[in-house]
Amino acid sequence: MTASKPLAVPEMPLLAANRRNALKLGLLGLAGIGAPALGQGSGGFTHGVASGEPGPTQVLLWTRYLSDAEAQLKWEVAEDAEFARIAVQGDAVASPANDCCAKAWAKGLNPGQWYFYRFIAATGEVSAIGRTKTLPVGKVPRFRIAVFSCSNYGFGWFNAYAHAAEAGDFDLALHLGDYLYEYKRGVYPSAKQTLGGRVLPVDEAVTLAGYRERFATYRSDPDLQRLHQLYPMVTVWDDHETANDTYRDGAENHDAGEGDWAVRKAAAEKAYREWLPVSEDYYASYVVGDLATLFRLETRHVARDKPFELTKVFDAAAPGQADAALAAFRDGAWRDVRRGLLGAPQEAWLAQGLKASTRARKPWQVLIQQVIMGNLAMPLNLAEGMAADSPDWLKKLIAVSSVASQNGLPYNMDAWDGYPAARDRLMKAALEANANLLVFTGDSHNAWAFDLDRKGARVGVEMAGHGVTSPGAEATIRWRKPDALAADLIGRNKQLKWADTSQRGYMAVELTPKSTTSEWRFMASVRQRGTALAGSKRMTVLAGQRKFSA
Repeated sequence: MTASKPLAVPEMPLLAANRRNALKLGLLGLAGIGAPALGQGSGGFTHGVASGEPGPTQVLLWTRYLSDAEAQLKWEVAEDAEFARIAVQGDAVASPANDCCAKAWAKGLNPGQWYFYRFIAATGEVSAIGRTKTLPVGKVPRFRIAVFSCSNYGFGWFNAYAHAAEAGDFDLALHLGDYLYEYKRGVYPSAKQTLGGRVLPVDEAVTLAGYRERFATYRSDPDLQRLHQLYPMVTVWDDHETANDTYRDGAENHDAGEGDWAVRKAAAEKAYREWLPVSEDYYASYVVGDLATLFRLETRHVARDKPFELTKVFDAAAPGQADAALAAFRDGAWRDVRRGLLGAPQEAWLAQGLKASTRARKPWQVLIQQVIMGNLAMPLNLAEGMAADSPDWLKKLIAVSSVASQNGLPYNMDAWDGYPAARDRLMKAALEANANLLVFTGDSHNAWAFDLDRKGARVGVEMAGHGVTSPGAEATIRWRKPDALAADLIGRNKQLKWADTSQRGYMAVELTPKSTTSEWRFMASVRQRGTALAGSKRMTVLAGQRKFSA
């Protein structure tokens, strides 16, 4: 290995070079970590570094080293940013067969400890320095998690990532899906909606090359690179990492002209596993000392049955018989016990894991998953005030949602609401395990807080996050003020305790033995780059209460 020169240390993006920030970074141990260089040249380290899949003694490291041929890399994990105290080291390979991405397990580490890591090429070129942390064992007084979802590159800046990186006080980052979007340029967002300078690939991601191009675009973002550089991340995919409304055998945004679904799904999974520090496991658990067990679920590719479409039930009804058709659907196909999202093996694994966690007397059992679990029906007055010239598709959607709500049906069949028997099995397993369930959710672009129950028995709470950039209800239901819409939704849905449908950002969650608090942080803007907040909302659940505190 050729001796490398000392690292240049670029200034942290979005942080003013002043005494206060310098002191803050020094206290956090970040002052020596320069941001990844963003120049995408013809070779070398192109997309920074990342880590994930943390355990008490190991973590998975990632980088990308662009080369025409297979490149041998060295990696080092140290206790200090100067790499004077190397803890473990090893070799990795960046191969064109994996889009020049390299991954390596760093094992033999100490629990609950921050480490610094880097990759070194045979030429002596050195990657950016990353920071990562192993999971703790034993007593854990506090554990902080930054929770993200729904990050559409074209809609704006990833300011939520930048804010969490600037905060510097998290132990772990979670991404609950829609890490990227598959659409071709000009679809979502439209050309008019696309922020200048946020140039998306021309074609929809369908092939392996297309998904790789999508990852390369998203991972070129400086704030996403910085987030990965500073925290280990656990990621789950939702649908857009493959195609909108993905299920086991297809997707809403996939047709015969786009080839075989299994081939497309395999390509999406391969690119996802190349570009992220994730394991090959479809689902997994992570133990946070004596405090919590995190269960990463898979609800898209393995077992999910095709979602129902309420508009098809509505359209198939005879004239004047929509109510009867929806009632028959409600009492029949919708409740089919054979339908599911997790599949029997994953359901059994989760049930056993919940019991093991509670037997170990951990106060929290946390589900890391994709789609809304709480009951969510549309308000009956939603159409009031809608403009007469609103698009026909929107008028129909609101009409169908209203009739469905009148007949005791939710509006989103792609969420757990579309699989009530599967949800009931999960909640039954949680109650039988005497679990204190925390459910972390993405997908909807909006912020929600639900008290979850099964037939009146408290199960836990759901903390559902708003999108990093993807627009929420404010982009569609423009005739209703956000506060009024939230009030109507809460009034219609017994489990729903709070909602925000108009702001972007992320969740900052703190777990302690006695309570868990989520702070929904709202960015001032995603159309301009910056870390200013417009406000926040905090909600707390006490251990053993299984509901939000008043």
